[in-house]
Amino acid sequence: MVVIWWKKRRGIVCEQAVRLMAGYLDGVLPEADRARLEAHLAECPHCSEHLAQLRIAISAAGHAQPDDLPEKAIDDLVAVFRRWQRE
Repeated sequence: MVVIWWKKRRGIVCEQAVRLMAGYLDGVLPEADRARLEAHLAECPHCSEHLAQLRIAISAAGHAQPDDLPEKAIDDLVAVFRRWQRE
């Protein structure tokens, strides 16, 4: 039973993995966290898919300039981000 506790303590759950992904994609995640996230990704198809979707979104967004977006779209994006932060 102690081994199971140790594994849970050392591993991460999906919620933690998602929180680490931005730092992972930016290349600023500390080595220990990067290794834990990569171990989780190797075992979790859902988080692997989420990471792939983030990469696609970043790639697509990289082609848009703030001036390309209508004012309403920027306001909507800011509102969504603020709601996400509160949750």
